[in-house]
Amino acid sequence: MLTAARAGAAALAAALLAGTAAATPAFADIPSPTASLGAAPLPDGLYGKGDPAYDGVWRQSLALTALTAAKVTPADSAVSWLTGQQCADGGWPSYRADAATACDPAIEDSNATALAIQALSTLGGHQDAVDKGVQWLKANQNADGSWAYNPGNPGDANSTGLAVNALIATRTDPAGVAKAGRNAFDGLAVFQLGCAAPADQRGAFVYQTAPAGAPAAEANALASGQASLAAAGGRLPVANGNRTDAAPKALACADGGATATAVPRADSGEAAGAYLTAQLAAGGQHLTLTLPGAAPTPDYTATAWAALGLVQGGHPQQAAGAVDWLAKEGGNWTKGGTDAAATATLVLVAQAAQRDPAAFGGADLVTQLTALGPAPKAVGAASASASASASAAAAAEKDKDSGIGTFWLLGVGLLIGIGGGLVLSLQRKRGAKL
Repeated sequence: MLTAARAGAAALAAALLAGTAAATPAFADIPSPTASLGAAPLPDGLYGKGDPAYDGVWRQSLALTALTAAKVTPADSAVSWLTGQQCADGGWPSYRADAATACDPAIEDSNATALAIQALSTLGGHQDAVDKGVQWLKANQNADGSWAYNPGNPGDANSTGLAVNALIATRTDPAGVAKAGRNAFDGLAVFQLGCAAPADQRGAFVYQTAPAGAPAAEANALASGQASLAAAGGRLPVANGNRTDAAPKALACADGGATATAVPRADSGEAAGAYLTAQLAAGGQHLTLTLPGAAPTPDYTATAWAALGLVQGGHPQQAAGAVDWLAKEGGNWTKGGTDAAATATLVLVAQAAQRDPAAFGGADLVTQLTALGPAPKAVGAASASASASASAAAAAEKDKDSGIGTFWLLGVGLLIGIGGGLVLSLQRKRGAKL
């Protein structure tokens, strides 16, 4: 049971990153790695209330990164849960139900490892764990410079982009992390479509390259969104410090697209940004998940990462529409602030776009996320002030929506006071007459 569950977890995670799991009925039959353990209580310190089998480390890392950036000091139990999930060789799996049991290297996960490295780097004070994680990434790089979701498999754009993010977060130059002469940026370039692709796909990323003899792989929304942050030289949390007023530059293909060479590193971030800007504009400021046999649906994750990539690339104006859409529609993704990973990602988007995450689309995302885990050690002044402002704004909006404004209430109070005075005066006069 457990071996099958581990294989299922890896397959599900890879499919989710590829954007294909939503319409794959076979995944309904994959057992949870914790299914054989019964309905065990959630681990202390973990953010989120759902089964952590497939995303425990992922959502914990996002939550810790987002809250730390929002000036919230997480509980020690939340941090120790994440560090306790690390395997002896430095990698992280998606989830270890029993941290006292040695890890199976086959299920260690480059995505969880990359996010955990970024979370611990943001927190500070965990250099040993971070260094071991970086060494794990270096040891499990593929010969073409890329990374796979699980070691030993073909690389993909999402995993490679996340690994590059982690390297940048630790001030490790991705150009200096190489295997067989191919560095991390070379690995990322494997998946980016250049001048040989159709004009409307240039700059996009495919999830994986097509096998020999198969049709060429096409642009993938989630791969393009997630890899764009790495292409722009970024990591989590994103700092909004490279603003330009110009739109991202599309690839210049002077030969009409006949050349099949890779996108130059210097052009990678701009080319990805130009592709995403066009896709967002065409899709109502969000990216779309399109699967065979299923109706197209909004891809919240891809849209959020696209916004992060555009901001990192210096194009917050081009990201603004997507940020507005996420502010309006994000509650569907976060399930009203009960999905830890989605809520944390929206906090990171709001911060990157210089919006207030405590008042994002009418929701206090910081408070929602904090409530999904253990009580924090401390809440910074900025976060507390933002939460108070958000609460006041929400109360004012509630009063407005119910037709009871502040001045109306004051007026009613004044009338009541006047009326009470008149009644008291009349009573006194009646008493005098008696």
